[in-house]
Amino acid sequence: MEKLIREFSRLPGIGRKTAQRLAFWVLKQKKEDVLKLSNAIREAREKVKSCSICFNITESDPCYICSSENRDRGIICVVEEANDLMALEKTGEYKGLYHVLGGALSPLDGIGPEQLHARELIERLKGDIKEVIIATNPNVEGEATAAFLSKLIKPIGIKVTRIARGLPVGSDLEYADNTTLGQAISNRREY
Repeated sequence: MEKLIREFSRLPGIGRKTAQRLAFWVLKQKKEDVLKLSNAIREAREKVKSCSICFNITESDPCYICSSENRDRGIICVVEEANDLMALEKTGEYKGLYHVLGGALSPLDGIGPEQLHARELIERLKGDIKEVIIATNPNVEGEATAAFLSKLIKPIGIKVTRIARGLPVGSDLEYADNTTLGQAISNRREY
């Protein structure tokens, strides 16, 4: 039991108490349901890989986005991780290609440009790319990564844009922090 709790607590965002709850949940399940879970984990680990073009997670190479004829091949949206790509895809608004960096610059964590897929991005830009949208997280690491990429891409002569930031739908102005409110004003658009 302790080994199971220890393994669950290694998962991101799972502390000891949650790991203990998960372990007890597993013990309460039917054997065949637990086997389905363990098989799904094993199968995902064996079959899911990185796309050789954009580094998205996929079962087929190239991924369904890179191989689609319906995508705008003149735009690449750069994201930190595959889950960011999935979040953007859920909106249904973006119809271009992607490039997954595999993280963000973080010198304190030992993540420099050579640990990211930046070199591969620059190679991809030798095609007919008109615009690169930088969609890194709005934190220190994401902003540093965006600035780094912009400095690499602009000399090539390709338009570089950054996703807008601001207030979430349904929020109240009085509860917004100063930075978010300031960005909402700065990134305003004509209505």
